[in-house]
Amino acid sequence: MRLLVAFAVIYFISISPVCAENTASTINIPTPAIESPLASKSLLLDISLIGQEKLVTVGQHGHILLSNDGKKWQQANVPVQVTLTNVFFLNKQLGWAVGHDATILHSQDGGLNWQVQQYLPLLEKPLFDIYFKNPQQGIAVGAYGQVFRTNDGGSTWQNEFHQEILLADDVEYLNELKAEDEAAYLDEITFILPHFNRLVQDGSSLFLLGETGLLAKSDDFGLTWQQFDNFYQGSFFSLARTKTGNVLVAGLRGHVFRSLNNGSQWDEVPTNTTALLNDIVFANDERIFILGNNGMLLISTDDGESFSKIPQQDGKTLIAGVWFKGQLIAVSDVGIKVVDLSQE
Repeated sequence: MRLLVAFAVIYFISISPVCAENTASTINIPTPAIESPLASKSLLLDISLIGQEKLVTVGQHGHILLSNDGKKWQQANVPVQVTLTNVFFLNKQLGWAVGHDATILHSQDGGLNWQVQQYLPLLEKPLFDIYFKNPQQGIAVGAYGQVFRTNDGGSTWQNEFHQEILLADDVEYLNELKAEDEAAYLDEITFILPHFNRLVQDGSSLFLLGETGLLAKSDDFGLTWQQFDNFYQGSFFSLARTKTGNVLVAGLRGHVFRSLNNGSQWDEVPTNTTALLNDIVFANDERIFILGNNGMLLISTDDGESFSKIPQQDGKTLIAGVWFKGQLIAVSDVGIKVVDLSQE
């Protein structure tokens, strides 16, 4: 999980969301990232494709790196030094990245240069994922249930509080607290929600993964969420739909679940590992990979019905990955890794 790795290494109640606008102006002026020849070997937390011919990765110290072959990496011009946790590209030109201090960055030139859209160091909360469904409409999520939304390409971001994620007892508690102490209520809602770890778009639905077994789906781009029945109490970090239409979700302590009916029922898939599982990656054939901590790599060739282990000898955490030009390329606490699949 990007939250656990980043921390360890660097260590009003209504049916509608409550919104507060944050403009592109910042509280403090950030310090630009420094160009480093060792950036590709430092802590990196996400990797993504730009089209089909380019890679982008983000991580510690505001590092953003680009590559056309997965071997040679060019460092981008980045206006912050904060740890960046996730990167997303809508097309070959438009991209966004998020990270600590509720930072949101934007690129309009394929990742070579980045501009600050949001930087809130006084908030002291990281963002963990961001997704845009078109050039104007995007959503970012993070620690303690943070949600920021834009409808103007990121020129402004609005904060949302999603009561529907809360337990009934928590809703009652907040209602009572609001009636008794408005200031305490406003403080409480900034920490009462679980961490939101990941957003996954699947057709017209958007999935939200988080702590304490949080798995929810939205059909209105995150304006409202419907939670699945709580079938696991641990955190989820990755979700993907297989080529045959089934859904896989992975998380803490080696847990993988599979649904054959769009989430109406979830069956646990044995993995024979207790490693934290970070990311699900598909090859261009029948193989499905799940990347985990301590060098753990799981592989399935039967649509996720079963997995075998290919532990990496160096034991380094595999945080996120992509299938690129016939290779599984991952990011880790020691930078870029071309994953060894020779034990398959």
